[in-house]
Amino acid sequence: MSLAFLHAHDGAEPHSDAIWAVAWTGTDAVLSISADGAIKQWDSVSGQVSRARAPHTLGLVSLSVNPAGTQALYNTLEGLTCLWDLEDGEIKGTFESYARTGGEATEPSWSVSLNPKGGTYASTGGSGNVTVHSAEAGSFGERRATLTSGRNKFGMYCKHSPDGTRVAMSSEAGQIYVFDLASSSLQTTYSSHAMAVRSLAWSEDSNLLLSASEDKRLILHDVRVSASGKPGSGAVATLSGHSSWVLSTDISLDGRLAVSGSSDKTMKVWDIGARAAVSTVQDSGEVWSVSWQPKPPAHGTAGKFVSGGEDGVVRWWRSAGAG
Repeated sequence: MSLAFLHAHDGAEPHSDAIWAVAWTGTDAVLSISADGAIKQWDSVSGQVSRARAPHTLGLVSLSVNPAGTQALYNTLEGLTCLWDLEDGEIKGTFESYARTGGEATEPSWSVSLNPKGGTYASTGGSGNVTVHSAEAGSFGERRATLTSGRNKFGMYCKHSPDGTRVAMSSEAGQIYVFDLASSSLQTTYSSHAMAVRSLAWSEDSNLLLSASEDKRLILHDVRVSASGKPGSGAVATLSGHSSWVLSTDISLDGRLAVSGSSDKTMKVWDIGARAAVSTVQDSGEVWSVSWQPKPPAHGTAGKFVSGGEDGVVRWWRSAGAG
């Protein structure tokens, strides 16, 4: 099977530097963060900016949006974490993860993830651990738990499972750690990759975890845990085809397709069931982030996704047959 994905339109006002992350939200808007220090919210139909924050001095490197599309968590290069209310446009919380308070050791956050159930967010960075913080207005950023990987390797990316029970973290050395949030314990470790894992994506049912790595591969993991606590079958498929680092990935809401963005200047759409690429989309530069529209595709179509990367332009893509 092969699918055709067509360029639908571009964002009207490009970022002045590379886009680090894009997210298609539950309100059908798109958010983008950039090395230019700006975060923008876009109208997905017109491609116009509907809301934006004044740029930070340093670039923005991590973005996480709640399922309803009403809150965005983002992080700057030096580790300033901000919670942005997308309904009233106000910042509801800021946390200087690099600032020393009391006698506690500090760790500047690199990657951040909002718990989809609300109340907390997770961060990872230089120590290779995951810190759980309060996401509540009055106590934003306060440490609630530390989840220890046991390896002092830089945490590249962290992402909550859609059911809010687990958080996965990937490291510069290629390991992937899955933590259980209720017990604050390490549930499973995967050593599937030979190089840094840049991005993780969960299936909507929280059973599958897809990793994207500098080793040019994506690996699909079955992360189900039996009633006795026995982990699932682990790595179940390797998706090969990119000719350079894979920088980003996302799984469609219906779990049928994955999309990946690479420094080889292409995006690939993968059929998860067939474990095969079904479409390759050429872009003008490195693709640093991809995100599916978080709703079921129209009948007879394969859905839509958005991308961002080296050239600072947000681009919308649709499968042939989708309006």
